[in-house]
Amino acid sequence: MNENLELTKTLEYIGFSEKEVLVYLALLMLGKGTVTQISRKAGINRPTGYHILASLEVKELVKVSGKEPKQEYMAESPEQIEKFLSKKIENDQSFIKEARKIIPELKSIHNIVDRPKVLFYEGREGLEKVYEDTLTSTEPIRAYASVGDMHTGLPGYFPNYYKRRAGKGIAIRAIIPNTEAGKERRTFDSEEMRETALVSKDSFYFSPEINIYDNKVMIASWKEKLGIIIESKEIADSMKKIYELAWAEAKRLGKELEKN
Repeated sequence: MNENLELTKTLEYIGFSEKEVLVYLALLMLGKGTVTQISRKAGINRPTGYHILASLEVKELVKVSGKEPKQEYMAESPEQIEKFLSKKIENDQSFIKEARKIIPELKSIHNIVDRPKVLFYEGREGLEKVYEDTLTSTEPIRAYASVGDMHTGLPGYFPNYYKRRAGKGIAIRAIIPNTEAGKERRTFDSEEMRETALVSKDSFYFSPEINIYDNKVMIASWKEKLGIIIESKEIADSMKKIYELAWAEAKRLGKELEKN
């Protein structure tokens, strides 16, 4: 009796329900039996016996032979308990790994009053994701960008992006270094709804890129392959004011470049 009590406590401790323990021990003692026989031995009703045996079958601790009304259940070797727990641990580790991937994003959308939301995205897919978010803008985008870095960092992505942005009627003002790539891109300003201010590539080379729109600040780091979106009205408003100062000076510097 004491031995069975100790077994019961241990089996419950490692994750089995009280009724699973009763049915499993009853089946071990019987060797095999019908639902009625096992339920009677375990001290539970027949419908519950069916349910618990089905649960133990999923855990591969019980196997079934024959068909109703002569269907019999047999207990698998108790060694199967260790195999079941090992498999459960492997699955749990897989779940933990997947959970770790989404925890930063879940934390960023956690609605904490007056706290900025910050989203981090990695790799090519992550960089594309932050650019896709700029296509939700309800106002002209303010940008500091280096065209060559953009096209090298996401090859093949931007031609279609420019068309889709313009197609949505989202204009952009961009302060861009006076590189060959920057000058070439400026020739498409009209069709891509862009106003460009070219500045000295030696004094003003922007990395990472920064886009400011609505209540968001998007940062695309080409060196670290990292995309960040900060959602905060206060931060976005402040960055917009700084941008307007930069834009006025960039336009002045751009005129000086054209003269030279």
